[in-house]
Amino acid sequence: MFCHVSRTCSQTLLRRLQKELMSLIKEPPPGVAVDEDSVSQNLTQWIINIDGVEGTLYEGEHFQLLFKFNNKYPFDSPEVTFIGANIPVHPHIYSNGHICLSILTDDWSPALSVQSVCLSISSMLSSCREKRRPPDNGIYVKTCNKNPKKTKWWYHDDSV
Repeated sequence: MFCHVSRTCSQTLLRRLQKELMSLIKEPPPGVAVDEDSVSQNLTQWIINIDGVEGTLYEGEHFQLLFKFNNKYPFDSPEVTFIGANIPVHPHIYSNGHICLSILTDDWSPALSVQSVCLSISSMLSSCREKRRPPDNGIYVKTCNKNPKKTKWWYHDDSV
């Protein structure tokens, strides 16, 4: 495993990513798996496979998350988006894969990890009562920045 941008990757960043990766491979949360091939190509971009939890609206569905880590991680949150052909239909997930979840921006803490983000996303999916896109999906997807961390999210609905 190596970092493609080795000149900008600090030893602290590399140690933290390697530690989190090993933990996630050895003891993954239920329904979560690291795409080890993607990580072996670039330690700063991970593809995580997530399965819909049994007994929820997403049971039997399979999703992929892309985690991108910058050189300020873990003090700055990773950029996390759904990728691939199956983007979950959810009130807090846009059709381009952007996720409206406070721990990915305003409520990020260095104490959080890839595993805790995956658990939060899985919980968010599991608690959903109706598959629907955010009301502003159409306009957001047409006008948003490619990086969801540059979006000024408005967190107002904890019920979904």
